[in-house]
Amino acid sequence: MWFANFFIAGSITMVLPFLSLYIETFGDFSDAYVQTWSGWVFGITFVTAFIFSPIWGKIGDRYGRKNILVMSALGLALSVFLMGSATSVWQLFFLRLFMGVFTGFIPMSQALISTQTPKDMAGRVLGTLQTGSITGSLLGPLLGGWIADSIGYAATFQYVSFTVALSAIIVFFGVHEQKVKKESADEKTSYSTKEVLSHIVHHPLLLMVMVVSLFVQVAHFSIQPILSLFVGELHGPENLALFSGIAFSAAGLGNLMMARRWGQVADRIGYVKILIFLLIMAGVVYLPAAFVTNIWELVILRFLLGVSIGGIIPVRTAYIRQEAPVAMQGEVLGYNTSLRFLGNIIGPAMGGMVAGVYGFSMVFFVTSGLLLFSGILLFLVLHKSKPVFRHASSH
Repeated sequence: MWFANFFIAGSITMVLPFLSLYIETFGDFSDAYVQTWSGWVFGITFVTAFIFSPIWGKIGDRYGRKNILVMSALGLALSVFLMGSATSVWQLFFLRLFMGVFTGFIPMSQALISTQTPKDMAGRVLGTLQTGSITGSLLGPLLGGWIADSIGYAATFQYVSFTVALSAIIVFFGVHEQKVKKESADEKTSYSTKEVLSHIVHHPLLLMVMVVSLFVQVAHFSIQPILSLFVGELHGPENLALFSGIAFSAAGLGNLMMARRWGQVADRIGYVKILIFLLIMAGVVYLPAAFVTNIWELVILRFLLGVSIGGIIPVRTAYIRQEAPVAMQGEVLGYNTSLRFLGNIIGPAMGGMVAGVYGFSMVFFVTSGLLLFSGILLFLVLHKSKPVFRHASSH
């Protein structure tokens, strides 16, 4: 499963560096037109992913998560392959929309692994799984840019579709999904959507952990559309693409180094406690970026941000593994994924608007405040949910 996540994450991110350049090949467009459509083409995938994630989660709970993973990878492979044959912006837009229907591969793989893993080691295992997607995300843009320069944009899409299809083959032949046993005598084998939503609402701490998913994605993605511009302001135009890539990758490197370790620590100490710590840490690390005066100060802070953000996804998923009955975990994780995708949509829009009106520094102030607010809010809910707190901290 690690290799499947690696291929999926790497393949999806391969095309991101040249998506706007690919749009330019469709006609003689103005810079404003290309920039506008690049945003729409990039973002529409998250819109459909937001809608379909809970649906796939529910289907996976009922019919098996392995089958959904194979279907998701094949759907991604087909959509990416067809992008290589697109001849207009609208065709690319609708193919990216179609791609969003199948973008839940990595969250579904987390649901599969979490249900197959004992509760007391879920954080460590999910942290290890996350390193696969992080490694793919780090290498994908570098390989994608190099391959596109070598063989062209259209051929790169077709090459990427092959590696995505390879993930489907790895899952089909390499993953064995065991039938999950009930963890208590009164636990049901299936739940309606109404029952799943009722379970979430009646567990305030679980609900808050899921809402934090939205806040974290808004915070993390708020700087994404303007990071290259900020790097240019700090460093100047010389080798801008290289230094922007270094700034982007620094967070991924910190994420890669610490994801498994944070999961391991949370297995011992308690998932919610570590989540609160990581949110506060991320908020504190984000703030000084508003005052940096050179590129290397920014790179160091981006690395430290990756260290803190890196533990949030596996720890959060491990907590849901603990608090949601097995037969509804896919759907609960689906709603959690939808909130994450919603954050992916809101974050860049918010960051761009704030930077446009108040400057780059204000984006870091707002983002830091949002992360600190999330940590404090989770802490307050934790202390109002003492029975849940004891359960969440015991292993």
